[in-house]
Amino acid sequence: MRICVQRVSRASVTVDGQVVGEIGTGLLVLVGVAPNDSETDVQYLAEKILGLRIFEDQDGKMNRSVQDVDGGILVVSQFTLYGDIRKGRRPSFSASAEPEFAKQQYEKLVQHLRTLGAPNVQTGQFRAHMEVALVNDGPVTLLLDSTKLF
Repeated sequence: MRICVQRVSRASVTVDGQVVGEIGTGLLVLVGVAPNDSETDVQYLAEKILGLRIFEDQDGKMNRSVQDVDGGILVVSQFTLYGDIRKGRRPSFSASAEPEFAKQQYEKLVQHLRTLGAPNVQTGQFRAHMEVALVNDGPVTLLLDSTKLF
């Protein structure tokens, strides 16, 4: 499982002109699922997301988590995180999971975040054409991979 985490001052997802998920201060989490992702991958990344200390403390140092700042988490599926553009100009998505499996893992990640105590978890709409709007705070953007590739 691959994740792109962005610290945001606000973010939203719109589908067919309707806002389906929206947060203020918090994390925008873009999620890509691989065919061999397991419960262990989901749990690892949920805990990592909640534990990331990327919000500033009173001294201006990145030392607080999304829970510490009572922030929201907007989780959006993004199979293109497994896009491979090493050959040619058109990406290959053969490393992405099939949609049914990817949806299950995506939903498990959302549930784990909620179970672990995330204060406000919002989502996009799986497999929909989404418009994601965000204000990246910092900017702070981190990539996570459950296989610890990076």
